[in-house]
Amino acid sequence: MSANDAPRAQQPSAPYDSAFLKACRREPVPHTPVWFMRQAGRSLPEYRKVREGVPMLESCMRPELVTEITLQPVRRHGVDAAIYFSDIVVPLKAIGIDLDIKPGVGPVVERPIRTRADLDRLRDLTPEDVSYVTEAIGLLARELGATPLIGFAGAPFTLASYLVEGGPSRTYENAKAMMYGDPELWADLLDRLAGITAAFLKVQIEAGASAVQLFDSWAGALAPVDYRRSVLPASAKVFEAVAGYGVPRIHFGVGTGELLGLMGEAGADVVGVDWRVPMDEAARRVGPGKALQGNLDPTVLFAPTEAVEAKTREVLDSAAGLEGHVFNLGHGVMPSTDPDALTRLVEYVHTRTAR
Repeated sequence: MSANDAPRAQQPSAPYDSAFLKACRREPVPHTPVWFMRQAGRSLPEYRKVREGVPMLESCMRPELVTEITLQPVRRHGVDAAIYFSDIVVPLKAIGIDLDIKPGVGPVVERPIRTRADLDRLRDLTPEDVSYVTEAIGLLARELGATPLIGFAGAPFTLASYLVEGGPSRTYENAKAMMYGDPELWADLLDRLAGITAAFLKVQIEAGASAVQLFDSWAGALAPVDYRRSVLPASAKVFEAVAGYGVPRIHFGVGTGELLGLMGEAGADVVGVDWRVPMDEAARRVGPGKALQGNLDPTVLFAPTEAVEAKTREVLDSAAGLEGHVFNLGHGVMPSTDPDALTRLVEYVHTRTAR
């Protein structure tokens, strides 16, 4: 079954006319569109089957496997958009950074970036470095038909955090020490990462992605004054670099309630909101002229269906007055989530918000 066979109210004829892209553009929609972060695989048994024995980074470099994994949640759940199956460290691997994604740990960098000389290891990314991305998106565009495909990349701050720390961190002491202690080196590091990230997003858009999302997963570790001074310029450079393509640009981070206005300032068309801030309050913080995305707590999906629906109504009611709303979780799908709970959630949002 192709993605076009998935149930959908008022099936659009092209991605541009889809409920998802209309909501991103703050236009009237037939229903509130739904997609989930980390929907490509993660909780699906069919994902675990096709990934069996294949390391994460290798799976991101096999176009046919990427295509299958990206399509799986569209087929099963009837979501309004697909998100390209990859990982935020893929462009770093593609330019030769020695890293691996270790199960149960996350990305681990063999030689962290700590000095100015280390910046030389961050060369420009070319389309040839990620030819498998172009091939996979070409395959997906044919399979998805009118269903939009979201491309994505890690934001400069989050990539820098992994590179400087050498892996995941709860405190970011090395990254923050560089940011505070050597602001020129920090600025040059983020500027270089902004160029790499922009190039990676351009490859995806030119291959057929209908929207892009910048994941600044760890930006919530920053105070607003530090974000504005030390992070926002690099994120703004990324968004500006892809502005000419005319595709919606989404900006998302975790624990970023105090940063929502600044994240909108960086140039996003859509600001993602985690579950800690109600959607109407998020709209007040972001200000007019932006659509919002979010924001059901992912753990709600472990509760009985009645509780999931009650919490979903809270999100929808809070978002009722927004210029544009894309329903999503406030973070990614958790691996042990019941896939049927996601399918029921999509159907509930579609039915309750049908215009």
